[in-house]
Amino acid sequence: MVYAADENRYEKMPVRRVSDSGLILPALSFGLWRNLGDEKPLANSREVMLKAFDNGIYSFDNASNYGPSNGSAEETFGAVYQSDLKPYRDELVITTKAGYHMWPGPLGEFSGRKTLHAALDLSLKRMHLDYVDIFYAHRFDPNTNLEETAVALNDLVRQGKALYVGVSNYTAEQTAAIIEIFKDLHTPFVVNQVSYNLLHREEAEADGMLDLLNDNHAGVVAYGPLAEGLLTNRYLDGFPADFPLHRTNANLAQDQEATVAKLNALNAVAADRGQTLAQLAMAWLLKDPRVASIVIGASSLEHLLDNVKVTDNMTLSDEELAKIEQILK
Repeated sequence: MVYAADENRYEKMPVRRVSDSGLILPALSFGLWRNLGDEKPLANSREVMLKAFDNGIYSFDNASNYGPSNGSAEETFGAVYQSDLKPYRDELVITTKAGYHMWPGPLGEFSGRKTLHAALDLSLKRMHLDYVDIFYAHRFDPNTNLEETAVALNDLVRQGKALYVGVSNYTAEQTAAIIEIFKDLHTPFVVNQVSYNLLHREEAEADGMLDLLNDNHAGVVAYGPLAEGLLTNRYLDGFPADFPLHRTNANLAQDQEATVAKLNALNAVAADRGQTLAQLAMAWLLKDPRVASIVIGASSLEHLLDNVKVTDNMTLSDEELAKIEQILK
């Protein structure tokens, strides 16, 4: 059956401009990370991805190391793009990253010139694309001078393989330093993608990161908005000691009792709003216009559609915000 996108898709999802740049993103972006790769049947992945697009989620976030095995998430996206989404390429924002371990040997990670060029060529091949909309340096490279990384990213734009560049997991200091190089090169830098959620705010809020980006025509894209599922109703009675927390949220397991108490208090706020805890967590992130989009992962239609319902109530009162701050102290 030939796929035809829902004609009302753009009425279902608010969009957000990245600072004053020309890039406009849906409030929710679809991240493939661990959810859709070689362990998931392609038919399931296709169903969830197309339902996301039908609901106005036109931004798809990937990385060369996403999987579960390296590259399989990009291959999954590429298969669905080829079979169904290719006619909509001009509507789509497709992003990928390079920097974590991608292939054997010393050149298979970080942000040297050869590595970034090879990674993007491989990503484009896997996804059946001529270009991506944003190409990210996935993590700060402590061993390669920042100018080499910036010039490599800039050159990939000049070659037509990316429209914009971004960084991911950079501190405010690192971001400010690379922005200065990008300014000299006139590189279209638009975003820092960082871990950001109600329980982990340090990276996005430290050292004026949000203002730094906004002042430089860029924004934050938040990944891990639900802290790997902790910010849902599933763990109100506790979570296992081996819960697979992302490295940025690992401290939440150090005092499980305190974390669970916060989850329950936040869940009460959500219930008073007629929302799930997950929907409250996403609404809280989206209260700030400097957050350009939040990356959600979903491996089922139920999970996806539950997240999409955040758009039913995205406004938080001053009283609710004060209550949330008190809970998080």
